[in-house]
Amino acid sequence: MTVFLPATTEKDLSKYALGLQQLAAGRSSATGSVTLAAGATSTTVSAENCAPQSAVFLFPKTANGAAALAAGTTFINSVGKQSFTISHANNAQTDRSFFYVCLG
Repeated sequence: MTVFLPATTEKDLSKYALGLQQLAAGRSSATGSVTLAAGATSTTVSAENCAPQSAVFLFPKTANGAAALAAGTTFINSVGKQSFTISHANNAQTDRSFFYVCLG
């Protein structure tokens, strides 16, 4: 987990150094995981680092998640301030899970 640094209020330089070390090691607070809502055609994800111009990438975490992407029915519908919405097929599966990265 990456150290979160408030934009301008942090005064402890060691926290900045730790954050930079973690970023260089491949950690980021722009990632997360999501499971698609069963019985719905969209799922909204709260993602603190997302902004309207961000690009969101989904990576399957489960076999049913991979199948949902392969079917061509799962895509990022919209990206807003601190959230994004995934459109997907409506079914009863509860294990269509993904990792995500929100960049930009």
